[in-house]
Amino acid sequence: MSEVFLPAEGVGEPRWLRWSLTAVAVVFMAVFLVLPLANIFHAALSEGWRVFLASLHNEDAAQAIRLSLVSTVAAVLLSGVFGLAAAWLLGRHRIPGHGLWVAVLDLPFAISPVVAGLMFVLLFGLDGWFGPWLDRHNTQIIFAKPGIILATAFVTFPFVARELLPLVEALGPEAEEAARLLGASPWQTFWRVTLPALKWGLLYGVILCASRAMGEFGAVSVVSGHIRGETMTLPLHIEAVYNEYQFGAAFACASLLSLMALVSLALKAFVAWRARRDRETQ
Repeated sequence: MSEVFLPAEGVGEPRWLRWSLTAVAVVFMAVFLVLPLANIFHAALSEGWRVFLASLHNEDAAQAIRLSLVSTVAAVLLSGVFGLAAAWLLGRHRIPGHGLWVAVLDLPFAISPVVAGLMFVLLFGLDGWFGPWLDRHNTQIIFAKPGIILATAFVTFPFVARELLPLVEALGPEAEEAARLLGASPWQTFWRVTLPALKWGLLYGVILCASRAMGEFGAVSVVSGHIRGETMTLPLHIEAVYNEYQFGAAFACASLLSLMALVSLALKAFVAWRARRDRETQ
């Protein structure tokens, strides 16, 4: 029987060091995270509930909220399909330049969102590569909703793919091969074997994607044109009303955006808990 050696009393970091590091972490989170967030909600409600609700029911604010929701849903759908396909391709097959393609997945993380917006302007703007063709067919992407959706989808593409890629690599083909031997079609195998095994990673990536899309500013600011009532998302609307010294309206909308972020954090924690619970019961 092998012996188990336990660390002697006092071995390891001193107690004062543990408490000091804990205190530093707590103070840092309180000063830089909790207090600023609490101050946003306080400022949003400082003029009363009537002003708060009126700021959110304002026509421009309501349009900005709707556009943010539409672009977020579209970006999540595009990123979900792309991420699932990319993770499946790179996790199951060793294609030429495999390492390069994996690195390319991180491109939206590496470049500035403003640069990403300029890329779409160079592609789809009036003087861009496809601009004359789009103009002849009366199709507008830049300074319109399609450009906002494309820019939002671009900056959120990696989230789902990066969450699923390690899961696909670890999954292995055994369960899928067994399903095929039992007569399942490729589509049935995907829906009944592969997707259930990836569901928590997919949900986690979708939540990250939605949270990032809802708060996207840089790329959307470049391609939107800041047309009030048409191409202003919620972050752009917050900037506009703040610059006009409408602080109550700005903080009211900012509190709504912050609340969405908190909801996404709660959903992420729930998904992580369920995934851990499923692994423990298997």
